[in-house]
Amino acid sequence: MKILIIDDDEDLLKLIENALSKEYIVETILGANKVNPDELKHYDLVILDVMMPEMSGFDFLKQYRELINAPIILLTAKDFEKDKLEGFALGADDYVTKPFSIKEIRARVAAHLRREQRQKHHRLIDYPVSCDLIAKQFFYEETEVSLTSSEYELCELLLKNKGQVFSKEQLYTSVYGLEAVGDSQTTITERVKQIRAKFDLVGINPIKTVWGVGYKWQIEKD
Repeated sequence: MKILIIDDDEDLLKLIENALSKEYIVETILGANKVNPDELKHYDLVILDVMMPEMSGFDFLKQYRELINAPIILLTAKDFEKDKLEGFALGADDYVTKPFSIKEIRARVAAHLRREQRQKHHRLIDYPVSCDLIAKQFFYEETEVSLTSSEYELCELLLKNKGQVFSKEQLYTSVYGLEAVGDSQTTITERVKQIRAKFDLVGINPIKTVWGVGYKWQIEKD
């Protein structure tokens, strides 16, 4: 398990690193403005300070939350409800108020990582979209995107193979079976149109057209 800690307090970074490094791989960054966005997808959990001078934790979440497929624990010296609500609205999963005990931070980290491991067995995530493989439901953050069974099957296939391009014939066969009889071109075009219309209600388009080839899963914001 790989954990990233972001704070502008070098002593606090060292304290948390020492507390967690026996059980996890821990990386620390002194200031949110020094983070490499391309590396954010590689972490299993992020611990993020709220009050930092160059870039606050809230600003970091606004800019990078969609790149992080992992729980985020915010560290704050404040215990104001409005700050917590803002953090949760921006995609934080938990709050730890300073001063905190090492036992508390260890317990919070362990709880979130256990939960993530349980969920990953039956959930696909491409933040802010997730798919519950057992319930066969898609969600935008916490809001369900209501799909028909064929729309769900098409989306699940594309999400499971994110980035891979499928032809309309491949999608038709996967969703309807080898024995299905029908116009694959028209059917899949219409299904994709319906899926896009439903995701458009939450402001995103998860299916990209690759002209002359087919479709792939790639989230684009409207």
